[in-house]
Amino acid sequence: MSCWCVTSSKVCGDGTNELAALERQIFDFLGFQWAPILGNFLQIIVVILGLFGTIQFRPRYIVVYTVWTALWVTWNVFIICFYLEVGGLSKETDLMTFNISMHRSWWREHGPGCIRRVVRPSSPGILEDYSYVSVTGCIIDFQYLEVIHSAIQILLSLVGFVYACYVISIFMEEEDSFDFIGGLDTYSYRQPPQEHVELKPVKPVGRSK
Repeated sequence: MSCWCVTSSKVCGDGTNELAALERQIFDFLGFQWAPILGNFLQIIVVILGLFGTIQFRPRYIVVYTVWTALWVTWNVFIICFYLEVGGLSKETDLMTFNISMHRSWWREHGPGCIRRVVRPSSPGILEDYSYVSVTGCIIDFQYLEVIHSAIQILLSLVGFVYACYVISIFMEEEDSFDFIGGLDTYSYRQPPQEHVELKPVKPVGRSK
């Protein structure tokens, strides 16, 4: 019963983690953030693998999930440092897009309370189709929204990591106890062979007249 409760909690936690990763994947796609898109895709795949391992009682899959969770936490810590510009990092670079495009976080122009205005330059020598985007009135700056998303991912991953380690330990204990009980059963049904067989003479039965 305890193993079933732990497994159910692990499945529920992985489901929440997967939903959070899907939500983040959508907004990263809107902002063409290719590095986070790749990370979110791997996160979704590994979470599905962890769910399968939990339901099918396969500890190896859960071990893969725990190893990836450690890497996922490290990646999200890097994202927090990137948007907070820690250690010489700059959120204005194209690192998150692999220097393929000039796109930035989707939350930069679509955050809560943000008012987006397209301003066309009046200076001569500038193409007519070129325009500037002015964003004002944001309640929360986009970098803090990205930090909040990463912090939520770290929190969910740590909870999933603890549950995964506990589920692995439960599975290992059940396998050990099963082998031990099976060994006793097979040994108890074995009887030592008899070295000497006692022979008794057989009396012939007389014929009735």
